[in-house]
Amino acid sequence: MTQMTRRLFLRSSATAAVLAAPALVRPAQARATTITVASLLGEDKPETKIWRQIAETVEARLPGRFRFNVVANGALGGEKEVAEGARLGSVQASLATLSSLAGWVPEAQILDLPFLYRDASHVRRVVEGPVGEDLKLRLQAQNFVVGGFIDYGARHLLTKEPVTEPAQMRGMKMRIIQSPLHTTLWSAYGAIPVGIPITETYNALSTGVADAMDLTKSAYAGFRLYEVVPYLSETAHIRASGVVYFAAGFWNQLTDAEREVLREASAMGADYFNRLIVEDEAASVRQAVAGGGEIVKVDSREAWERGAEIVWRDFADVVGGWDRITTVQRA
Repeated sequence: MTQMTRRLFLRSSATAAVLAAPALVRPAQARATTITVASLLGEDKPETKIWRQIAETVEARLPGRFRFNVVANGALGGEKEVAEGARLGSVQASLATLSSLAGWVPEAQILDLPFLYRDASHVRRVVEGPVGEDLKLRLQAQNFVVGGFIDYGARHLLTKEPVTEPAQMRGMKMRIIQSPLHTTLWSAYGAIPVGIPITETYNALSTGVADAMDLTKSAYAGFRLYEVVPYLSETAHIRASGVVYFAAGFWNQLTDAEREVLREASAMGADYFNRLIVEDEAASVRQAVAGGGEIVKVDSREAWERGAEIVWRDFADVVGGWDRITTVQRA
């Protein structure tokens, strides 16, 4: 072997060795772990802003350890599809209403009972107490690790014609969250419940598959639903409670230190979300009205409450009994 040939051989061998064993030249921690996050709405909404803030907090504490891949505008599907993806491992984190997770944890419907919660402060007291701790354990058993509770605001009725009293709901095709509680509620008012994922709702309303639905003011504007259901009746029948969650399959691979940072960042993110949603509701109403929407005052809250009594009765055993409902009501 000539001197030049020998030098080329040694250089090639060294290059091959480096490529075959990168861990020898690069610490394993140098490669960021990607966290795929599903968000239903765009960059201007609290549902996505919360993840930008969580990502910044985590990066400040653990530089280069994680990369948050936030997939916005419902590109990964509605809440149930995303939750199923989290259980299968294709999604590592998201937000979800408790309504959408009730199929796995029926007891979570305690936060969905109509006309039970007075305001956001009431909900906060409940989720920060024994009820919240119990739900965290039940959700984790179903592969959803809760980082914090969030409040999306009150749900209101959205329709194509003004509705002020429950009797007007009779015969209406009502788009609902795919949940037994929501089915029972709107059936009690005489409506015909139709389970449709949120990402398909605009088309369903515009084509007549559904006549009405309920949603928060923030999401009403976020999905531009005022274009197809221009009337928002202020029923405030349910406080839309939710969670920041991580997929258990992802969570179980983390170190204790990483989990602690993600927990703290999520708790801070949840507080940030709850502040944002108040501001966003006001901006969303302005956007909806400017786009042709109209806010309708309902005639009799008592009539709406009476129609919802069947839900409390039918779901008392599911959510932990009348004692739990009474305790929550007094919180």
